[in-house]
Amino acid sequence: MPLQKVRFAEDVPEVFRASLQDIRRELEVPAAFPPEVTAAALAAAGNARLPELDRTDLPFVTIDPPDSMDLDQAVHIERTSTGYTVYYAIADVAAYVQPGDPIDLEARRRGETLYAPDKRTPLHPPELSEAAASLLPGQIRPAVLWTMTLDATGEGTAVTCERALMKSRAKLNYAGVQKDLDAGTAPEPLQLLREVGKLREQRELDRGGVNLPIPDQEVVTSNHGWGLEFRAPLPVEGWNAQISLLTGMAAAELMMKGKIGILRTLPESHDDLRRKLGNTAKALGIEWPDATPYAQFIHGLDPKVPANAAMLAACTVLFRGAGYSAFDGSVPEQPQHAAMKAEYAHATAPLRRLVDRWTSEICVALSAGTEVPAWVRESMDEIPKMMDEADRRAHAYERAIVSMVEAGLVADQVGAEFDGVITEVDERENGRGVVALTKIAIEGRVTGTALPLGRQARVRLVEADIAKRTIAFELLH
Repeated sequence: MPLQKVRFAEDVPEVFRASLQDIRRELEVPAAFPPEVTAAALAAAGNARLPELDRTDLPFVTIDPPDSMDLDQAVHIERTSTGYTVYYAIADVAAYVQPGDPIDLEARRRGETLYAPDKRTPLHPPELSEAAASLLPGQIRPAVLWTMTLDATGEGTAVTCERALMKSRAKLNYAGVQKDLDAGTAPEPLQLLREVGKLREQRELDRGGVNLPIPDQEVVTSNHGWGLEFRAPLPVEGWNAQISLLTGMAAAELMMKGKIGILRTLPESHDDLRRKLGNTAKALGIEWPDATPYAQFIHGLDPKVPANAAMLAACTVLFRGAGYSAFDGSVPEQPQHAAMKAEYAHATAPLRRLVDRWTSEICVALSAGTEVPAWVRESMDEIPKMMDEADRRAHAYERAIVSMVEAGLVADQVGAEFDGVITEVDERENGRGVVALTKIAIEGRVTGTALPLGRQARVRLVEADIAKRTIAFELLH
């Protein structure tokens, strides 16, 4: 499921700091790296295994939030006589990490990088993830280089995956790239990023796929107290994401042909989810005709509109049930990611997500026609379990942080009345459900007799506890 990040416009207020520490303690979020892991990272930083192929001639750039230092991906796009060539360089973690070494064992325990408003808990020590292995500008780095040719419609026609040296020319940020694109001053490779990104977005829409542009939630202060605002992603973030998705689909195609790999899979959503989302849309005042498929509905939402942004955040439930399917010798019976309407593998964030290192190793071998490393095959059954546990903790972390912030926003309004829509009713426990407020993008538990599912309701706030991260309402009428 896509993760929604909560940011604070200013420093995290003291009222939330103790609760954030409690959340980390409850979920057993790792603290500092053990000394032996840090020592191993320092040693590995100066002893990378470098590939023979040199592609430092390609003028790669990275595009990330301005404060990011763990740079996994660098992109360069060229126009050809028949379409495009997309070069995508991915940080080669395996150039620094040996199977079974202290860094590898600690990464297997962590699974993925975790994010909170006050700190980031990285998958790998910063000596690697923010320095030696990061695709920082002006530095020659070992990378896994994806070369993908596309036709004029944006459809992939060929792919290779190989190890190569690369050098990023610039560390760009989304706002700066968007500004240059809008002003018409962006260099051609960035203009092609927009061109290819739009083509891939159209192909996604044509196949009925969904890539949620999840808005970040930002907590702001004013004379009226706390407020929660959604920060809509810039268009360039979506175009950049399409290159990552293109790579993940290319990785899945290699794996399917080679009959070995780890796919990201998702079963089809059920009718209950559609009903819940329909009720949420009603609460937010958004029209969703019955005949409109959810993919078309979601593609029509504008994340710059607050109600639409809240709806996009709610739509993450469509990704509930996503998992990993490892296979060796025969392909899975149901390999597709239902939301994307395609086969897909995580491939482009190895500094922040464990499974991507496995994807790189498998795809490099399959592309070259060589044997997949033995350590990869030996751990194929374990990596889905490790990633499922990491995802469970990451989503629990996200939900706890969002619940904490939402409780803080209304903590001084206990006893106040609100309008909302009942989006869920617990069939197992009569008189309990969930209400989505109409004026504030907040959901909470609600109790009352004969809860009117999918209808407007008047509720009273009876609890808003930051420490417990709970919000509760009672039905008035």
